[in-house]
Amino acid sequence: MMARQWIKGVRYAVLALLSAAAGAGEFDCIVEPSKTVEVRAASEGLIEKIWVDRGDLVKAGQVLVTLDSGVERAATEAARYRSTMQSKIRTGESRLEFSTAKYQRREKLAGQSFISLHDRDEALTEKKLAESELAEARDDRRLAEIEYRRLSEQLRLRTIKSPVDGVVVDRLLNAGELADNRDLRKPILRLADIGTLYVEVLMPIEAFGKLVLGQTVEVLPEAPVGGRYTATVAVIDRVHDAASGTFGVRLAMANPGMKLPGGIKCKASFAGVSGRVASPPAGAPRQERRPLPAIPGKPM
Repeated sequence: MMARQWIKGVRYAVLALLSAAAGAGEFDCIVEPSKTVEVRAASEGLIEKIWVDRGDLVKAGQVLVTLDSGVERAATEAARYRSTMQSKIRTGESRLEFSTAKYQRREKLAGQSFISLHDRDEALTEKKLAESELAEARDDRRLAEIEYRRLSEQLRLRTIKSPVDGVVVDRLLNAGELADNRDLRKPILRLADIGTLYVEVLMPIEAFGKLVLGQTVEVLPEAPVGGRYTATVAVIDRVHDAASGTFGVRLAMANPGMKLPGGIKCKASFAGVSGRVASPPAGAPRQERRPLPAIPGKPM
């Protein structure tokens, strides 16, 4: 009786292992940052302060670098003041009001033949000139507002903010050095976006067609990180590697709090995909090509 129960238990264990093996396959993968960004200055300038250092976590929109901007601030303030000036517009409005009243009086007098038509036309001309001067003053005010916005944008570029949620990978310049936007070889900072991680998986060709975009996949990082995380299929390569019999799959995995680092190995568990080896193992005998049969009447 005990032996029968033992055999039954072993049978159930074997069936469970076989079903697990058939239901999900684990494949080697690597967790990487979704993007790497080189932070540079949009315009040339002296670095006033770098607010972060290597290893610091940063949020999108956080100030990273400020450049010396004394000249730009003064020019922006002058433009702001010009954009709020009202004196020319008020002078033009007063002149137009006076010339309009003058013309109306001359028009009535000319209609009663008390003054000549020349005097009336002269008043009309003064009114039109006053209208033109007022329009010119308003145009100058509008141009001053546009110039203020342009200089404000230039001043904004003197403050460099983080474009991503991530970590500072490297810091190549320091305060007091020149940030030259023409030198593409030396950025100020290098950032890695780890707010969202990409998991790169190499799959056997037999698995192609069994995966769909948006499919949920379990990712198991190696020790000492460990744990189980959920990712979704974001990219399925349409060009395969014939030599190794594999194709690439990219998974997108959220990283709340940026707790997981990038550049770690992992295993990706795909439901319904077996984990067969895509290429023959090393040392396996290669199949020799058979010679073609001889054609009668032709020498070999």
